[in-house]
Amino acid sequence: MSEFVVTIVSAADRAERTVTTGTKAWELFSDDPDVIAARVGGELRDLSHELNDNDQVEPVDIGSADGRDILRHSTAHVMAQAVQDLHPGTRLGIGPPITDGFYYDFEVSEPFKPADLDAIETRMRKIIKEGQKFDRRVVSDAGARAELADEPYKLELIDLKGSGAEDAADGASAEVGAHELTIYDNLKRDGSIVWKDLCRGPHLPTTKRIPAFKLMRSAAAYWRGDESNSSLQ
Repeated sequence: MSEFVVTIVSAADRAERTVTTGTKAWELFSDDPDVIAARVGGELRDLSHELNDNDQVEPVDIGSADGRDILRHSTAHVMAQAVQDLHPGTRLGIGPPITDGFYYDFEVSEPFKPADLDAIETRMRKIIKEGQKFDRRVVSDAGARAELADEPYKLELIDLKGSGAEDAADGASAEVGAHELTIYDNLKRDGSIVWKDLCRGPHLPTTKRIPAFKLMRSAAAYWRGDESNSSLQ
Protein backbone atom coordinates (compact mmCIF):
# COMPACT_ATOMS: atom_id res chain seq x y z
CA MET A 1 0.00 0.00 0.00
CA SER A 2 1.61 3.24 -1.13
CA GLU A 3 1.90 6.42 0.91
CA PHE A 4 1.39 10.03 -0.08
CA VAL A 5 1.02 13.45 1.54
CA VAL A 6 -2.07 15.62 1.96
CA THR A 7 -2.31 19.04 3.55
CA ILE A 8 -4.92 19.81 6.20
CA VAL A 9 -5.91 23.45 5.96
CA SER A 10 -7.61 25.31 8.81
CA ALA A 11 -8.07 28.92 9.81
CA ALA A 12 -5.18 28.56 12.24
CA ASP A 13 -2.56 26.69 10.22
CA ARG A 14 -1.62 24.14 7.58
CA ALA A 15 -0.34 20.69 8.44
CA GLU A 16 0.97 17.93 6.22
CA ARG A 17 -0.15 14.37 6.88
CA THR A 18 1.24 11.19 5.37
CA VAL A 19 -1.58 8.79 4.51
CA THR A 20 -1.99 5.56 2.58
CA THR A 21 -3.92 4.72 -0.57
CA GLY A 22 -7.63 4.50 0.16
CA THR A 23 -7.63 7.01 3.02
CA LYS A 24 -10.97 8.82 3.32
CA ALA A 25 -11.48 12.41 4.41
CA TRP A 26 -13.21 11.35 7.63
CA GLU A 27 -10.02 9.70 8.83
CA LEU A 28 -8.33 13.09 9.08
CA PHE A 29 -11.04 14.47 11.35
CA SER A 30 -12.25 11.44 13.30
CA ASP A 31 -11.52 13.21 16.61
CA ASP A 32 -13.82 16.15 15.82
CA PRO A 33 -17.54 15.26 15.79
CA ASP A 34 -18.49 18.71 14.47
CA VAL A 35 -16.81 18.03 11.11
CA ILE A 36 -19.45 16.68 8.73
CA ALA A 37 -17.81 17.23 5.32
CA ALA A 38 -14.59 18.49 3.75
CA ARG A 39 -13.40 20.88 1.09
CA VAL A 40 -10.91 19.05 -1.10
CA GLY A 41 -9.11 21.20 -3.63
CA GLY A 42 -11.78 23.83 -3.05
CA GLU A 43 -14.70 21.47 -3.77
CA LEU A 44 -17.17 20.35 -1.11
CA ARG A 45 -16.98 16.59 -0.60
CA ASP A 46 -18.51 13.93 1.61
CA LEU A 47 -16.35 12.64 4.45
CA SER A 48 -16.31 9.31 2.57
CA HIS A 49 -14.37 10.97 -0.28
CA GLU A 50 -11.13 9.11 -1.07
CA LEU A 51 -8.06 11.33 -0.94
CA ASN A 52 -5.28 11.68 -3.50
CA ASP A 53 -1.66 12.82 -3.42
CA ASN A 54 -1.18 16.53 -2.65
CA ASP A 55 -4.84 17.14 -1.85
CA GLN A 56 -5.57 20.30 0.14
CA VAL A 57 -8.22 19.29 2.67
CA GLU A 58 -10.26 21.71 4.77
CA PRO A 59 -12.72 20.54 7.44
CA VAL A 60 -16.34 21.70 7.17
CA ASP A 61 -17.95 22.28 10.56
CA ILE A 62 -21.68 21.67 10.95
CA GLY A 63 -22.03 25.17 12.36
CA SER A 64 -20.44 26.87 9.35
CA ALA A 65 -22.42 28.27 6.41
CA ASP A 66 -21.46 25.27 4.26
CA GLY A 67 -22.18 22.90 7.12
CA ARG A 68 -25.66 24.31 7.67
CA ASP A 69 -26.44 23.99 3.97
CA ILE A 70 -25.34 20.35 4.00
CA LEU A 71 -27.43 19.68 7.11
CA ARG A 72 -30.51 21.28 5.54
CA HIS A 73 -30.02 19.47 2.25
CA SER A 74 -29.72 16.11 4.00
CA THR A 75 -32.85 16.88 6.01
CA ALA A 76 -34.69 17.64 2.76
CA HIS A 77 -33.70 14.17 1.52
CA VAL A 78 -35.08 12.59 4.69
CA MET A 79 -38.33 14.52 4.23
CA ALA A 80 -38.63 13.29 0.63
CA GLN A 81 -38.00 9.71 1.73
CA ALA A 82 -40.67 10.05 4.41
CA VAL A 83 -43.18 11.50 1.93
CA GLN A 84 -42.64 8.66 -0.54
CA ASP A 85 -42.89 6.11 2.27
CA LEU A 86 -46.24 7.53 3.37
CA HIS A 87 -47.58 8.54 -0.03
CA PRO A 88 -46.50 5.95 -2.63
CA GLY A 89 -46.59 7.33 -6.14
CA THR A 90 -45.40 10.78 -5.10
CA ARG A 91 -43.04 12.21 -7.72
CA LEU A 92 -39.99 14.22 -6.75
CA GLY A 93 -39.04 17.69 -7.95
CA ILE A 94 -36.08 19.42 -6.31
CA GLY A 95 -35.09 19.76 -2.66
CA PRO A 96 -32.34 22.30 -1.97
CA PRO A 97 -31.30 24.09 1.20
CA ILE A 98 -32.42 27.69 1.56
CA THR A 99 -31.79 30.47 4.08
CA ASP A 100 -32.92 29.19 7.48
CA GLY A 101 -34.32 25.95 6.15
CA PHE A 102 -35.06 23.67 3.22
CA TYR A 103 -37.88 22.59 0.95
CA TYR A 104 -38.77 19.82 -1.47
CA ASP A 105 -41.23 19.99 -4.37
CA PHE A 106 -43.60 17.04 -4.76
CA GLU A 107 -46.25 16.02 -7.25
CA VAL A 108 -48.99 14.50 -5.10
CA SER A 109 -52.55 13.41 -5.77
CA GLU A 110 -53.94 15.59 -2.96
CA PRO A 111 -52.51 18.71 -1.25
CA PHE A 112 -50.88 18.07 2.11
CA LYS A 113 -52.98 18.80 5.21
CA PRO A 114 -51.62 19.70 8.67
CA ALA A 115 -52.14 16.10 9.77
CA ASP A 116 -50.02 14.95 6.83
CA LEU A 117 -47.16 17.18 7.96
CA ASP A 118 -47.36 15.69 11.46
CA ALA A 119 -47.18 12.18 10.01
CA ILE A 120 -44.24 13.13 7.78
CA GLU A 121 -42.37 14.53 10.79
CA THR A 122 -42.96 11.31 12.72
CA ARG A 123 -41.68 9.21 9.83
CA MET A 124 -38.65 11.50 9.46
CA ARG A 125 -37.73 11.00 13.11
CA LYS A 126 -37.83 7.24 12.59
CA ILE A 127 -35.51 7.53 9.58
CA ILE A 128 -33.15 9.75 11.55
CA LYS A 129 -33.10 7.30 14.46
CA GLU A 130 -32.19 4.46 12.09
CA GLY A 131 -28.90 6.18 11.29
CA GLN A 132 -29.17 5.62 7.56
CA LYS A 133 -25.97 6.32 5.64
CA PHE A 134 -25.87 8.75 2.69
CA ASP A 135 -23.90 6.90 0.01
CA ARG A 136 -22.76 8.63 -3.19
CA ARG A 137 -22.29 6.86 -6.50
CA VAL A 138 -21.52 8.11 -9.99
CA VAL A 139 -23.94 7.06 -12.74
CA SER A 140 -24.05 7.47 -16.49
CA ASP A 141 -26.79 9.53 -18.10
CA ALA A 142 -28.39 6.35 -19.42
CA GLY A 143 -28.08 4.63 -16.06
CA ALA A 144 -29.67 7.56 -14.25
CA ARG A 145 -32.55 7.61 -16.70
CA ALA A 146 -33.12 3.89 -16.23
CA GLU A 147 -33.09 4.11 -12.43
CA LEU A 148 -35.31 7.18 -12.32
CA ALA A 149 -37.66 6.23 -15.15
CA ASP A 150 -40.69 6.80 -12.90
CA GLU A 151 -39.53 10.30 -11.90
CA PRO A 152 -40.31 12.65 -14.84
CA TYR A 153 -38.98 15.76 -13.11
CA LYS A 154 -35.67 14.04 -12.43
CA LEU A 155 -35.48 12.98 -16.08
CA GLU A 156 -35.92 16.62 -17.04
CA LEU A 157 -33.09 17.60 -14.71
CA ILE A 158 -30.82 14.94 -16.20
CA ASP A 159 -31.35 16.57 -19.59
CA LEU A 160 -30.12 19.87 -18.09
CA LYS A 161 -26.68 18.49 -17.25
CA GLY A 162 -24.05 20.82 -18.65
CA SER A 163 -26.62 23.14 -20.20
CA GLY A 164 -27.38 25.74 -17.60
CA ALA A 165 -28.64 23.82 -14.60
CA GLU A 166 -27.44 26.68 -12.40
CA ASP A 167 -30.04 28.96 -13.97
CA ALA A 168 -32.73 26.47 -14.96
CA ALA A 169 -34.64 26.53 -11.68
CA ASP A 170 -34.14 27.53 -8.10
CA GLY A 171 -32.32 24.57 -6.56
CA ALA A 172 -31.70 22.67 -9.80
CA SER A 173 -27.95 23.04 -9.34
CA ALA A 174 -28.25 20.92 -6.18
CA GLU A 175 -29.32 18.03 -8.39
CA VAL A 176 -27.18 18.26 -11.53
CA GLY A 177 -24.12 20.15 -12.70
CA ALA A 178 -21.96 20.47 -15.74
CA HIS A 179 -20.13 17.15 -15.41
CA GLU A 180 -20.94 13.77 -13.87
CA LEU A 181 -24.29 12.65 -12.53
CA THR A 182 -24.51 11.19 -9.05
CA ILE A 183 -27.20 9.40 -7.09
CA TYR A 184 -27.28 9.26 -3.31
CA ASP A 185 -28.56 6.05 -1.77
CA ASN A 186 -29.89 5.92 1.77
CA LEU A 187 -28.53 2.73 3.29
CA LYS A 188 -29.69 0.84 6.34
CA ARG A 189 -27.07 -0.54 8.68
CA ASP A 190 -27.16 -3.87 6.84
CA GLY A 191 -26.21 -2.04 3.62
CA SER A 192 -29.59 -2.38 1.93
CA ILE A 193 -30.81 0.58 -0.14
CA VAL A 194 -34.07 1.99 1.19
CA TRP A 195 -34.30 5.19 -0.88
CA LYS A 196 -32.35 7.13 -3.51
CA ASP A 197 -32.27 10.51 -5.20
CA LEU A 198 -30.47 12.29 -8.00
CA CYS A 199 -28.16 14.72 -6.22
CA ARG A 200 -24.76 16.41 -6.39
CA GLY A 201 -24.28 16.39 -2.62
CA PRO A 202 -22.42 16.44 -0.38
CA HIS A 203 -24.40 15.06 2.53
CA LEU A 204 -24.05 14.24 6.19
CA PRO A 205 -22.38 10.91 6.98
CA THR A 206 -25.64 9.53 8.44
CA THR A 207 -29.16 10.66 9.24
CA LYS A 208 -28.31 10.53 12.96
CA ARG A 209 -26.41 13.80 12.55
CA ILE A 210 -29.72 15.63 11.99
CA PRO A 211 -30.82 17.48 15.15
CA ALA A 212 -34.22 19.00 15.91
CA PHE A 213 -36.30 20.17 12.94
CA LYS A 214 -39.84 21.36 12.25
CA LEU A 215 -41.97 21.28 9.10
CA MET A 216 -43.60 24.70 8.96
CA ARG A 217 -46.00 24.65 6.04
CA SER A 218 -46.92 23.31 2.61
CA ALA A 219 -47.48 25.61 -0.36
CA ALA A 220 -48.05 25.24 -4.09
CA ALA A 221 -45.38 26.25 -6.62
CA TYR A 222 -45.01 25.81 -10.36
CA TRP A 223 -42.29 23.44 -11.53
CA ARG A 224 -39.19 25.44 -12.45
CA GLY A 225 -41.10 28.65 -11.70
CA ASP A 226 -43.11 28.44 -14.93
CA GLU A 227 -46.89 28.73 -14.56
CA SER A 228 -47.35 26.67 -17.72
CA ASN A 229 -45.83 23.72 -15.83
CA SER A 230 -47.38 21.47 -13.20
CA SER A 231 -48.22 22.84 -9.78
CA LEU A 232 -46.26 21.02 -7.09
CA GLN A 233 -46.52 20.97 -3.30
